[in-house]
Amino acid sequence: MSVMERLDQDMKQAMKDKAALKLSVIRMVKAALKNEEINKGRTLSEDEVLTILTRELKQRRESLQEFEKAGREELALKSREEIDVLSAYLPAQLSEDEIRDIVREAIAATNAASKKEMGKVMGAIMPKVKGRADGTLVQKIVSEELPS
Repeated sequence: MSVMERLDQDMKQAMKDKAALKLSVIRMVKAALKNEEINKGRTLSEDEVLTILTRELKQRRESLQEFEKAGREELALKSREEIDVLSAYLPAQLSEDEIRDIVREAIAATNAASKKEMGKVMGAIMPKVKGRADGTLVQKIVSEELPS
């Protein structure tokens, strides 16, 4: 079952269950997906859908950090719940050790010798971990693994 089909199915179930937050999040995601389809003039591939879901998740995580800094616990709680709903549609996340192994392979494959070549390494890694790892975490691990 594709992600779009799951979203449609879960939206119907959320309506039946009167799960307002879940319904709201699914509608926002579907709107973002529809806007992207309109912009591209075609239906989206599974990879493109995952990219948009990842972008939506990243926005929620950034909002969560801001709400926590500002001491707005009620908004932080809502953001955490939205993150939980969105995470259900993404593939299982890679562990830090799995990411570290992929980073080491990419460094060896690209023959990167310093942090100046971080972009080359990131370019090799990101397609492999798309939707399965947070880019910020990957970037942190790459900078740790590359010599100065």
